[in-house]
Amino acid sequence: MMHIQMNSYHNNKQKLIIENISKKYGESKIIEDISLHVDEGEIISILGPSGSGKSTLFNIITGLTNEYSGKIVINGKISYMQQKDLLLPYKNIIDNVSLPLLINNEKKIRARERVKKYFEEFGLEGYEYNYPSELSGGMRQRVNFLRTFINSKDLMLLDEPFAALDSITKSKMQEWLINVKRKFNSTILLITHDIDEAIKLSNRIYLLSDKPAKVKKEFNLKDTNYDFGNENYINLKKEIISLL
Repeated sequence: MMHIQMNSYHNNKQKLIIENISKKYGESKIIEDISLHVDEGEIISILGPSGSGKSTLFNIITGLTNEYSGKIVINGKISYMQQKDLLLPYKNIIDNVSLPLLINNEKKIRARERVKKYFEEFGLEGYEYNYPSELSGGMRQRVNFLRTFINSKDLMLLDEPFAALDSITKSKMQEWLINVKRKFNSTILLITHDIDEAIKLSNRIYLLSDKPAKVKKEFNLKDTNYDFGNENYINLKKEIISLL
């Protein structure tokens, strides 16, 4: 196992490199020989069936799991947004967002000043002193994403961030994420089992098999128009379905 944190990697455009990662629980293989990379400014989706080891891979990347084989190189800092928002119900929104700064011993007044400037950009202006229970599911996910963004802008790991939302809210949040990514040139590695979501959001898609998870195919979406329902979109979706 090799887990390398580098702030000045030889290729600054590569934020994450994973080489030949494998993971076992007892005699059961969960992940087998996965390699992938994430470049600066990309949204990359890891697409695969539920229970295929996608979240285990995130746990390996973040260091929550340290028993594996292979190599991981991280260029910069990572933040991790789990599927559940994990907002503290007894703290207002601005203090929930400020939490990464407060944990690092920043004074509350200064932390609030630093995060408040992003509230308008993230569609949260006017909600600074509300509490999580007063927000809709979509708004809570915006708060969760902003807190992840504050924790680290280098590389954000998003674990099925919109899975619990209804279809209309999910579509709006996907458009919102695309706009935020464009504005801040964010780098995002996204877990999903939603084919349409992966096609809509991604620059590239890594399609994983069922357990043990392997990369079945990498799809590059950068140079082709995959607007919903067009011929390219339909053909790509058919190919992905045929491989699952």
